[in-house]
Amino acid sequence: MPKARVIPIDSRKRLEEVPPADIAEGGPAWDERVASAVGFLRRRITGDYEVDEFGFDPELTDSVLMAPLRPLFHSWFRVEVRGLENVPADGGALVVANHSGTVALDALMTQLALLDEHPAHRHLRMLGADLVFRTPFVGEISRKAGHTLACNPDAERLLRRGELVGVWPEGFKGIGKPFSERYKLQRFGRGGFVAAALRTSSPIIPTAIVGAEETYPMLANASWVARVLGLPYFPLTPTFPWLGPLGMVPLPSKWIIEFGEPIRTDALDPAIADDPMTVFDLTDQVRETIQQSLYQLLVSRRSVFGD
Repeated sequence: MPKARVIPIDSRKRLEEVPPADIAEGGPAWDERVASAVGFLRRRITGDYEVDEFGFDPELTDSVLMAPLRPLFHSWFRVEVRGLENVPADGGALVVANHSGTVALDALMTQLALLDEHPAHRHLRMLGADLVFRTPFVGEISRKAGHTLACNPDAERLLRRGELVGVWPEGFKGIGKPFSERYKLQRFGRGGFVAAALRTSSPIIPTAIVGAEETYPMLANASWVARVLGLPYFPLTPTFPWLGPLGMVPLPSKWIIEFGEPIRTDALDPAIADDPMTVFDLTDQVRETIQQSLYQLLVSRRSVFGD
């Protein structure tokens, strides 16, 4: 079977066949959709599509991988996106967000928000944990969606190329925390994301996500099951595993994703990325900014499940 051409990609460019905005607003006419689908299949068969050195396939991401997430975004979670003007239309930037909800839907909804709602329709190149890329099928799909391992070299390469990079510093500690600790940020690790931003003079965009905590309220962790399965945790929620497959349906909480004012790093000497105290202080600033934004959003939120 023909293989795709591996060339550098400007992932900010949109596909002309089926723009996400058209999908969200009802989409083009049926004849246009059919023609687009036929063209997509032809390119898949002939290998006439492009991927970059990370394995990112923008056409597959826009047309296929993001498609099942759009109903969740618009109709189920009714995501309200704020502060898009704080995300640059081009150039490298680091989106740093809180992580929660037992299943990492918050990362996917943030990716879709920037792809469909941002005027420049930017792809978010997320940094993921080792487990993501070791998991069969999930790892391959993640690569095709433009994501890569959470390590400084890859983060810096993407930022230097002018990509929008996403990181969730709480990791499994965030998405695997009990519901009783909802909206309380966990430790942000050693600040590797800050060092990457400093070395590339990229702005850091603190991002607060409200609503994800209520999708799968984690009441307990069956740690012995997690150890057997090789997972960081095994959640027990009000519906899972008691309702079987139905327990995997997320609760329809109302979501708000707010992109905060960028923290500039271009006026700083990149060499300070090697100073642990400077990195720690900036990491703490980012964490505190997100925590305060979460408190403000929670106060203004009218209802957990209502509009």
